[in-house]
Amino acid sequence: MTLLDDHVVLITGSGSGLGLGIARHFQQEGAQLALLEYDDDKVRTLRDEFGDDVVVVHGDVRSLDDLERCRDEIVARFGRLTAVVGAQGIWDGNVRLRDIPADRVDSLLDEVFAVNVKGYALTARVFLDLLDAEQGALVLTCSQAAFAADGGGIAYTASKGAVRSLVNQLSFELAPRIRVNAVAPTGIANSQLRGPAALDLQDSKQSDIPADAFRQQFEWLAPMQHMPSPEEYGPLYAFLASRQNTIMTGQTVLADQGSLNRALISMGDLLTTMPRA
Repeated sequence: MTLLDDHVVLITGSGSGLGLGIARHFQQEGAQLALLEYDDDKVRTLRDEFGDDVVVVHGDVRSLDDLERCRDEIVARFGRLTAVVGAQGIWDGNVRLRDIPADRVDSLLDEVFAVNVKGYALTARVFLDLLDAEQGALVLTCSQAAFAADGGGIAYTASKGAVRSLVNQLSFELAPRIRVNAVAPTGIANSQLRGPAALDLQDSKQSDIPADAFRQQFEWLAPMQHMPSPEEYGPLYAFLASRQNTIMTGQTVLADQGSLNRALISMGDLLTTMPRA
């Protein structure tokens, strides 16, 4: 028996990066999957990879109509839903406030919060009754940026702080029948989070940062000295989504390879080993 046998799971933002890694791991763990993805090309890629056994829905988490259509397709195919995993996100390019034109701050916040926060709240509302019927689980994606500065700019870090608070509130409101938790990753190899149109970064991705330099810097900083792949986060999401989790709700699990457990007294010695680009 595998961890997600007899589980039906919806994963949003599943077309690349973290969401795709989670989907692959969940399938290996025996889950029946529904995958919601916004990008046309990624939808086609998902259908090619997963085939007819998986429900792939083209839709936007910001659209109530799209989410309700996704719900209808899940009910038509499976008749139930055990868990929802939210993996969609948009990154703001780590642009500092002083470098953002004042007339773009409003549109930037609206765009990032719509995907990173409103998308989760809408998803929770649309699938609430299905999760309640199964005494299921909602697992969202937070970030190390909710715990420490410099994981993004003001829009991204504020949105991830909001996700952390959303988990607290939803877990309180939906207990005892629905467990609500989040995973807060830090470095993800080949992250595909795109940038915001409000900053003309819609064609850029987080992975555009030179991979070798990013990996060197991250692995130097993190005590575990390892940059995880998207699939490596899968087991943590799988446990939180599974019926085996009978003990956790309202938690945001910081999965940071120990990077916030940083050197203080020994920083001078550590700096001598810092890789140079």
